[in-house]
Amino acid sequence: MTTYVIRNVAVEVEGEGQAVVCIHGLGGSSNNWTPVLSAFDGMKVVRPELPGSARSALPSQPLSIELYVETLAGVLSELGMSKAHIVAHSMGTIVAQHLAIRYPELVKSLALFGPLLAPPEQGRPGIRARAALSREKGIAGVQEIADAIVKGATSAETKAQRPVTIALIRESVMRQSPEGYAQSCEALAGALPAEVERIAVPTLLVTGDEDGVGQPAAVTAMGERIAGSKVTILAGCGHWTTFEKPAECATELKAFYKSIQ
Repeated sequence: MTTYVIRNVAVEVEGEGQAVVCIHGLGGSSNNWTPVLSAFDGMKVVRPELPGSARSALPSQPLSIELYVETLAGVLSELGMSKAHIVAHSMGTIVAQHLAIRYPELVKSLALFGPLLAPPEQGRPGIRARAALSREKGIAGVQEIADAIVKGATSAETKAQRPVTIALIRESVMRQSPEGYAQSCEALAGALPAEVERIAVPTLLVTGDEDGVGQPAAVTAMGERIAGSKVTILAGCGHWTTFEKPAECATELKAFYKSIQ
């Protein structure tokens, strides 16, 4: 594995073969994909950390979905990748949808975990409140947010049976810088839905039966708007899909890539 810094973005690259680009969500990092790396055997795996998240620097301009899309397109260009499979989680699925529509020549397929079109209007003030808390209290505020996420965004099964998963999710959020996390929240709060009917590549949508963000009914409706897409709902799973149900997610990915060869 080699780690590069491209356009101030930390990017892990390993393997050879068809490229797969993995996009994490709010409070995530390249490690969102570590539990499912077995699904990418025989592929060149590219794991960027979005601007302002984890090890990537916060740019001078405010974070937005558009900035994420343009940054990722630039990173792929600098890596010499003309077409890639895209895998994404949560906020990253919004980025992936817009990337597939704005730069269709770059995208070979989409695999979206805990997907959403955009936050519902009633949910946006709460996301902005998280940004304010992160700025006001700094690392203590980010810790408070991490604890709330662990409580509210994981399944009952995960909380009861997977303490290491709980620790991993908490750590993922707590490693974010307060200002980077705040701006990431604002980017999500300002996200607009993509015209997903324009997506013309094989698409897999995976969510949990206890996911309050990528709610099963909403994900099913989303799948109905994307021609030929497949929707899978995992039992006993909350929003942190690849952390809560890694084996099941890897199985879904392997079957998906086999079906589109």
